[in-house]
Amino acid sequence: MKFSIRLLYLYLFSFIGLLIAVIGAIRLIQLGIKVYVFKGADQYATYSTPILAPDGKGSTSTQADIEIQKRRDETENQRQRQREVSEAVAMLIVGIPLYKFHWNTIQKEAKRSKVS
Repeated sequence: MKFSIRLLYLYLFSFIGLLIAVIGAIRLIQLGIKVYVFKGADQYATYSTPILAPDGKGSTSTQADIEIQKRRDETENQRQRQREVSEAVAMLIVGIPLYKFHWNTIQKEAKRSKVS
């Protein structure tokens, strides 16, 4: 098989597709490990700030305020996980066909050049 710009293009895009697919798979595995093995890995400590009364004096946050904040944090963690999953799946959906198409084309051309 001799070198050509077309062959360089095919190898380059095959590599890019494989790289995108690998990164997507890594991100899915990472998310799975965070969710199922290291359950606190994506939990962040939040500290409540005192709520100022109209007279300027600080008052402490109530238990209800703390619970509301915890629910908000958990909802945001779930949304972040959904964003991560959608990005990783999109990488797989784009990367695998990109790799397969270009790699199959390389294989077909290699077979044709051996026959000729």
